[in-house]
Amino acid sequence: MKKLLILLALILALTPIAQADDKGMISKKSQYSVKVTLDRLEEVLTKKGITIVTRWSHSDGAKKVGIPLRDTELLIFGNPKLGSHFFTSSQTAGIDLPMKALAWKDAKGQVWLTYNDPQYMADRHGINDRPEIVKKMTGALNKLSNVATGNK
Repeated sequence: MKKLLILLALILALTPIAQADDKGMISKKSQYSVKVTLDRLEEVLTKKGITIVTRWSHSDGAKKVGIPLRDTELLIFGNPKLGSHFFTSSQTAGIDLPMKALAWKDAKGQVWLTYNDPQYMADRHGINDRPEIVKKMTGALNKLSNVATGNK
């Protein structure tokens, strides 16, 4: 049993396709550039009828003021059928919604897609009466981000 647990721990440690951290974010490695990753996410969100609020290039903004920044783009999107349930529990959830996805390139050239963990947001706002909504949001974001990043 001990060997099985050690093996499982090693497998999990060596599989950095998706990672959650203590800041309530989920990051997934992308097989694509920052632009293509967000293009793919925007396309799949649109096909699912999810509203695209805006797309913002942090790196373009930084470049305009002479600050070098690796490719970094943000996509803001929302699905009132899910998100509105958070508001009926705690209107302060509006500070975290609509959802945001950040595609960014790290110092080693790896592109990542990062978004807020719905469970973390629910915990942050004291939303404990919507577990089915948290589950739906988590599942949907997982599937959509996998499409965007080329992960299965």
